[in-house]
This record gives sequence, structure tokens and C-alpha cells, in this order.
Amino acid sequence: MGVDQIEPALTPPVNKPLLPPKPKLGNGKSKKRDIPEGLWVKCPSCQTMIFDKELDNSLQVCTKCEHHFPIGSRERIHSLVETCSFEEMDADMTSVDVLQFKGVATYKSKLDAYRKKSTLKDAVVTGIGKMGTHTVALGVMDFNFLGGSMGSVVGEKLTRLIERGTEGGWPVIIISTSGGARMYEGMFSLMQMAKTSAALAYHAQSRLPYLSILVNPDYAGVMASYASLGDLILAEPKAMIGFAGPRVIKDTTQAELPPGFQTSEFLLDHGLIDAIVPRKEMKEQLIKYLDYFAAGKK
Repeated sequence: MGVDQIEPALTPPVNKPLLPPKPKLGNGKSKKRDIPEGLWVKCPSCQTMIFDKELDNSLQVCTKCEHHFPIGSRERIHSLVETCSFEEMDADMTSVDVLQFKGVATYKSKLDAYRKKSTLKDAVVTGIGKMGTHTVALGVMDFNFLGGSMGSVVGEKLTRLIERGTEGGWPVIIISTSGGARMYEGMFSLMQMAKTSAALAYHAQSRLPYLSILVNPDYAGVMASYASLGDLILAEPKAMIGFAGPRVIKDTTQAELPPGFQTSEFLLDHGLIDAIVPRKEMKEQLIKYLDYFAAGKK
């Protein structure tokens, strides 16, 4: 045809590889599954991953090691009283910045931030409810609001609760968790120690029971006043309870502290509290104690 036929080369051209290229194995980064946040919680005690729904059903108690997670005041109230029986008192009472406190942040700005974050007006919820067949005056502190610190509102709400219980002839139950008096209110917060203790003295004169329940943590001015004045003092397992923290005591005394110092188990062994009651058994045990007190009064 007039066209020179090119014979095939015995060796491939230099620019073409002898073998097909190997597939790339990736850049060495492993692909992680996209797990939605908030579905699993890691127990700080036994390191077990717990399904969030399972934790809610167990009242925020680890199903493996019985570690007690923090719980809000509303959830705790619902776990103790009969359904729809709780009537809140003084729900609109709020703290004010009497001293015009100024620091890194103002007291007013902190109050606004914690009200928005916790949806609470202050660090305690009080009211009247039914526990079994018993009507009780119930106050529950919440550590989520400024560390459960006791200011004028906390002291006033608890005092009114105790006085209401005295007038109605009802037992008073206060569940305490706190870092102590609220420094932003100065002497006003410290006076709440005397005010609540005086109200409990009048309650005791009427021969009415007062049950104090201590949950982790419970320190300083709260522990030095109404939290330690109960006819019965109960605590949750492994709760940290005391006046000053272990580090402060160790630095002050220059002595080694015994194992388990300031835990509820340590305080039970040394006679400060009467019983350790797990959260899931708390309602049943409280009803038994109330039955006992009611029978004694009759």
C-alpha cells in the first residue's frame, strides 16, 4: 500500500511501566465512625461506656460499679415523691447583688449566666409533696447553680420550708449538696447558717422529724449548719463530706490523712452519719423511716 510497516518493539517504551501501578493504601489515617454525641457516657470509676438511656433508667447510677453520677434537683424530686404530688414553694424568689460585688465577673452577670445554663432561679428547690402516705416538706439543693452555694435566697427558702413543715405538722427532708456559703453576698450568706438552724430548733420543739440527706459534695457553711442537724443523717455512697477540703486540712495539720478520709463510708464508721443509702433505694428507705417516726408520734 506504500506505507512502511513498523515491527513491534521487543522492549516496551521507557515511559511506560512494566507492571500496572499498585493501588494506594491510603494516607495512614483510620476512618472513625461518626457517633452522635450524648449517646454514651464513660464511668469515671470503672471506665465502662454506658448507654445514656440506660443511665437515665438507673437514676444516673453506673450499672457496673454503682458509681453515683451527679443529678439535678428536679430529677431527684421526681425520683422521690409520688407522681404529680409536688407543689413548689417560692419558685420566683431570686438573688440580688446587694453588695455590688465586682471581680473578674460581676455577681449579677454570674447569676444571669447560671439561670440561663441551669434553668433554675437559685441553688435550691423547695415544696410540699407526698412520699408514700406521708406529706413532707422537701428541699433539694442543686450543685449546678453556682456550686450549690448558700446565699440569702437559699437560706430564706429553706427557712420558709421548715416553718411551713412546722405549721403543717409535717416531717422536713433536706437534700444537701454545696460548696459552702456564697462569697458574693458576704455576711448575708453566713447569717443563713443561724437562721436555718433556729428554724430547725423550733421544728424539733414540736417533736417533728427532720431527715438530712448528704450527697456529693457537701462542704463548709451548709455542712456546718442545717445539713448536720438531722434526727437522721443519711448519705449516698462515696459522697465527699466535710467542712474544709482534704488538701486544706493536710496543709494545715502537716499530717497524712487516713484512707477514705471525708467519704460517707469513713464518716459512717466514725459516727457522724447514721446510714448510707444508694440512690435507687432512697425513696423506699425514707418511707420506712417516716413510718417509724409516725408510729412513734402516735
